[in-house]
Amino acid sequence: MATAALHYAAAAASDRGRKRANNQDAFGFSIEHGVYVVCDGMGGAAGGEVASSIAVDEVLQALTERDREAQVPKLAEDAVCAANTAVYSRAQRNSNLSGMGTTLVALVVEQAQVWVVNVGDSRCYRLREGKLEQLTLDHSLVEEQVRLGRMTPHEALRSPLRNVITRAVGTQNGVTPDCFQFEAQTGDLFLLCSDGLTREVSDSAIQELLAGDQPLQERANRLIEAANKAGGRDNITCILVQAMGQ
Repeated sequence: MATAALHYAAAAASDRGRKRANNQDAFGFSIEHGVYVVCDGMGGAAGGEVASSIAVDEVLQALTERDREAQVPKLAEDAVCAANTAVYSRAQRNSNLSGMGTTLVALVVEQAQVWVVNVGDSRCYRLREGKLEQLTLDHSLVEEQVRLGRMTPHEALRSPLRNVITRAVGTQNGVTPDCFQFEAQTGDLFLLCSDGLTREVSDSAIQELLAGDQPLQERANRLIEAANKAGGRDNITCILVQAMGQ
């Protein structure tokens, strides 16, 4: 049963993994303002790091300074569009950063109301009463083929095109994020993560790793360790956000 009297706790972890020379993921959050963001950058040289950092900063600033009377979906969309403009403009000014971009997933909470915004294939999950559910839809070529019935989930996992995303922040002069609204319950655990986790660790394994009552930081660290143990072929980032009763 949902309740309006909720507060939130959070923990985060990020690692470059076992194969990459640097970490192009970025994250940030403000428990006070109820905003949490994970970005997974892409681009040669330092492009990915620059893109993800810019996007996190832009979205955090916009949403922590938001008017609490305004509609969150519109504010969140505007924040992502501002991030897109900032990343795209920076790339236009510096040829070394040409083509850089980033995925983005953000969570905004106000009491029991929760909004999830995403672009690309970084994901948000919710663990409720022991069951893990993916709340976002990947903007990736293979996942869109799966949704159209042209490819099975098993084929998508093995596809050489699984890294191809169909939407990103900063690669074009405009972007359209998805925004979903949910109602939180006491005990709900939200996971924001880059694909460095979900490419290495199955949903069932993530569910198992998040179960129990260990501290949030310990559970976040366990997710990173599991991804590295499975190969660590990409950067890995996760934020855990738990809804708690007063």
